[in-house]
Amino acid sequence: MRNRLRSRVGAIVATVCFAGLLAAVSGCATLRGQDAVSTEELLVKAGFQRRNAETPEQAQNLASMPPFRIVAHGVGGDAAYTYADPVNCHCLYVGGPRQYVEYQRLATEREVDEGELWADTDGMDWGMWGGWLR
Repeated sequence: MRNRLRSRVGAIVATVCFAGLLAAVSGCATLRGQDAVSTEELLVKAGFQRRNAETPEQAQNLASMPPFRIVAHGVGGDAAYTYADPVNCHCLYVGGPRQYVEYQRLATEREVDEGELWADTDGMDWGMWGGWLR
């Protein structure tokens, strides 16, 4: 009787742990997808060209690339930068040094804007604490 009870409790604990892990993993995938969309918007604004994987060979090559990461190919003025999205758009974004610099500028600008938004709405009542600077 005790062994059967322990077995059931163990099965319930394992099921709950598995469900929690599954929820965490799916949440990460959702966040990653959202990050990819905002990154792709910045890439387009920076002048990167979107190239869809239209053939099976292109789709296979796209799947072999590091996903959701800007990768530099070559050096100097001949450098090319790629960003592979094999999940959402099944496409490759391609740009040169100018587009990459513009992307970096836009990404930094977005980070600063989001940081300022957080600072403006942090909920701190500085008047209650005598202000920040005296």
